[in-house]
Amino acid sequence: MDKRLRIVRRIARDLRDGDYVNLGIGMPTLVANCLPPGIEITLHSENGMLGVGPYPTEAEIDADLINAGKETVTELPGTSYFSSADSFAMVRGGHIDVTVLGALEVDAEGNLANWMIPGKMVKGMGGAMDLVAGAAVGGHTQMSSTSMPPAVTHVRAGRLRAIAVTSAQRSPALPEVPTVNEQGFSGFDDLTWTAIFAPAGTSQDIVNRLNSELNRALSAPEVRERLAQLGLDWKSNTSGEFAAFLREEVQKWAKAVKDSGAKAD
Repeated sequence: MDKRLRIVRRIARDLRDGDYVNLGIGMPTLVANCLPPGIEITLHSENGMLGVGPYPTEAEIDADLINAGKETVTELPGTSYFSSADSFAMVRGGHIDVTVLGALEVDAEGNLANWMIPGKMVKGMGGAMDLVAGAAVGGHTQMSSTSMPPAVTHVRAGRLRAIAVTSAQRSPALPEVPTVNEQGFSGFDDLTWTAIFAPAGTSQDIVNRLNSELNRALSAPEVRERLAQLGLDWKSNTSGEFAAFLREEVQKWAKAVKDSGAKAD
């Protein structure tokens, strides 16, 4: 039997009748095809759908009906739709019973290593770290590494304990939490960042105007306050400065992937 199918069938055995389940991109999507007899689950997609049905036939394809992996799907009777914000609120609140994630590496203790491989297309921003944080809040995961937004509210409320931040400096959102560097792992610096890109070939004048307007909007006090509430820090830079940063990031993570020997299935 193909090893991928063997893994998928083993995961399907852990699902219980009536579970609400989020299936990640890739191998996890195959789990729904391997459910044991008598087990019915409701599939959740973080782009805002509860009640995801099977893949469509050629005659059933609706280009507007997609899952989080941008694959066309069908809807089951009673399917509900909601915003992405509400969908992640369900995840962060621990209302999803099971999530099945694709991962780059998982160790014997269940710790997850997940990042984007340079040169490999990812269809969407991804929700893996939110799903892991939701599992931790629900008591299903003993430890996880996630970005700040899905975790900071739970840390401040005492539902999660923050052990360390992975940036080189402490986060203004959780100044009492030490860095990984401070705990003896010298040189550790891993940031989750978000940026805005324009199509290749966009004139520099337009790029400069967009850059100026975005920097101005993000510097507004109410925006800065909201970003701080989410545990996010904004940094003003030019398009040239960001391009240089992006090259450094690609080189850093390309080396990490090469040194680890990781391969994409």
